[in-house]
Amino acid sequence: MTNNEEGTRPDLRSAHWFGPHDLTGFVHRTAIQAEGFSGFAVKDRPVVGIANSWSELVNCNIHFRLLADAVKRGVLMAGGLPLEFPTMSLGESLMKPSAMQFRNLMAMDTEESIRSYPLDAIVLLGGCDKTVPAQLMGAASADVPTIMLTGGPQEPAVFRGKQLGVGTDTWKYADELRAGKMTQADFDELEASAKPTAGHCSEMGTASTMTSLVEALGMCLPSTAAIPAVHARRAQAAEATGRRAVEMALTGGPKPSEILTPEAFDNAITLLMAVGGSTNAVVHLLALARRVGYELQLDRFHEISERTPRIVNVRPSGEYLVQQLFNSGGISAVLKELSPLLHRDVLTVTGESLEAGYANAPDPDGDVITTLDKPFDATGSIAVVRGSLAPKGAVIKRSAASPELLQHRGPAVVFDDIYDLGRRIDDPELDISEDSVLVLRNSGPAGAPGMPEWGMLPIPEKLLKRGIRDVVRISDARMSGTAFGTTVLHVAPEAAVGGPLAIVQDGDPIVLDVATQRLDLDIPQEEIERRLAEVKLPERKYNRGYGRLYVDHVLQADEGCDFDFLQGIPGEEPQRLPYGLMSGWQGGW
Repeated sequence: MTNNEEGTRPDLRSAHWFGPHDLTGFVHRTAIQAEGFSGFAVKDRPVVGIANSWSELVNCNIHFRLLADAVKRGVLMAGGLPLEFPTMSLGESLMKPSAMQFRNLMAMDTEESIRSYPLDAIVLLGGCDKTVPAQLMGAASADVPTIMLTGGPQEPAVFRGKQLGVGTDTWKYADELRAGKMTQADFDELEASAKPTAGHCSEMGTASTMTSLVEALGMCLPSTAAIPAVHARRAQAAEATGRRAVEMALTGGPKPSEILTPEAFDNAITLLMAVGGSTNAVVHLLALARRVGYELQLDRFHEISERTPRIVNVRPSGEYLVQQLFNSGGISAVLKELSPLLHRDVLTVTGESLEAGYANAPDPDGDVITTLDKPFDATGSIAVVRGSLAPKGAVIKRSAASPELLQHRGPAVVFDDIYDLGRRIDDPELDISEDSVLVLRNSGPAGAPGMPEWGMLPIPEKLLKRGIRDVVRISDARMSGTAFGTTVLHVAPEAAVGGPLAIVQDGDPIVLDVATQRLDLDIPQEEIERRLAEVKLPERKYNRGYGRLYVDHVLQADEGCDFDFLQGIPGEEPQRLPYGLMSGWQGGW
């Protein structure tokens, strides 16, 4: 044969590399043979790439080597060739100033690795907060058949007989320590037991939220999102994912562009509101949608939240942890109960509808998962607010807020950045009361930069000692999905680009009214305009490297904080590799 080596399937993407019976094919085949594979390994079989975000810097993903082995086993069982490759790994705990600053970099890493290598299908291995959206964003842009396997939540910590959520309970105990209600010795004992196993956070933080949304989007096998990290079923799911990846390679799909439709995003947002999920998911879904050319709007989240009750009782919006959610039927059981609110016939990685995946899930137990007609909250967990302080919107997790503070008017106490906050928040002379509104600025996408999880501003020590555990807090930052309190986040535009947050002064009255979606700086419009005209933007914090690229091109929170040049263009086909350039003498010599 002149075009393809005998026995190589010409319909496979990898055949463009390994099929030609010329110098190019020679070079590509010998590259694989140098790794110890025989020439038979790439003949007449699909190549499945396993994008592994394993890292010893990310405890959430530390078990991914074993999961990758299980995926490989599944690929081999189905007759494919598994080739594992690393991607950047993002861990919120150790990465400074924020893993969010590097989400787009990891997405670029993932996208270009998929596009440039001879891969017929992709398995994404992600778990920790930003690894999941980063890999999905990269895969969506590359648009090769892709299926995701998430890492699962860790086993719950136990402290003095009580199961703990990794972040949610830690923040509560930290306040008790600062209030003098807990000793340092007690807090040290908590530290020793806080993270007992591999896996991501055990409550409905950002990691558990994003892995749940993967299932609602149809990008993973049904009933796999909530399986604990150390459970045997997690490895079984990995094996099944590998087998399915081979089937997707042989049929050429479905591709991310066929799955990530506007209807699929509506389903994901519906689940987000029903489980009491993280506000971070708003930013990630906005970015992911734009990768496939769908300009999802922030207001769509509020619209869906208003008609979606919260039916899952998991911290920080409830009582239980994701392990109990798994034991009650997992995300499939939640989707089944939400069925009347979903686009049930959307396509998933199984090649079947979303409904087919949850049809046999158990009914709600009434404790961890309840019914639509007896919800824990009548509306969804997240609301969108707008006004003179946030012209392009902001979000609040009302399910984790103090109900009495969702309608509030109070004087601002302003901190110019996180360092100013650190210096003054516990100053005994700080002029603050329980009616005050804490304001943190210059902590957004460009201002921090990277929009760190600083939004759950600490309650001043002088208030903690009076028994006050919540006040209204407003910032252009994010907060951990494990966090709680009456916190308005993602204020857009941010202060560092001239948004109204930049002009707030101590004592200015601020009005928050979640019921009417209002967030206003309650001063005359003429004064607002005068102050805005006098705003001086801060100097760029980076002059070279990725940091410079980031601050020059990052979009605002209401558009997902992706880079402006990475968004998909509506109606445009995804970029394809120009295979023709690999003929003749092109081959890496």
